[in-house]
Amino acid sequence: MNEPLLTPVVDDDGAPFWEYAARGELRVQACAADGCGQLRFPPRPCCPHCGSFATSWRRMSGKGRIWSYVVPHPPLLPAYAALVPYHPVVVELADAPLVRLVGNLVARAGAPLDSVPPGRVRVGARVQVVFADQGGVVVPRWVLERP
Repeated sequence: MNEPLLTPVVDDDGAPFWEYAARGELRVQACAADGCGQLRFPPRPCCPHCGSFATSWRRMSGKGRIWSYVVPHPPLLPAYAALVPYHPVVVELADAPLVRLVGNLVARAGAPLDSVPPGRVRVGARVQVVFADQGGVVVPRWVLERP
């Protein structure tokens, strides 16, 4: 029996992130207070820099670099066991270097999680966002700029 992959929990603060992802857009929450404009992730109700509750969602280019990655080893969650090796990565966004997103590295849009050979993953590799439906929620995934 194939178990479903884990699905992100969509809360009120993060709902716009997931709505934009469903449209194929990578957006990050920004402070909308005059003179601040700080980007923040994960989304939250107020700016940690100035305390303002005013927010907007800034579109990102979708480009970034692998900041860190993991090669999972057993024990694994049952739904992921058949996908080994797969590559969860932390991506530092090119437009916002202090913002880092977690996702999976795949060979191309629509490819399975185990589609990238382990030797191709390295810290600093340039990546581009793609999107995939995961249990009814569209999530960002990442592809290498130079496959």
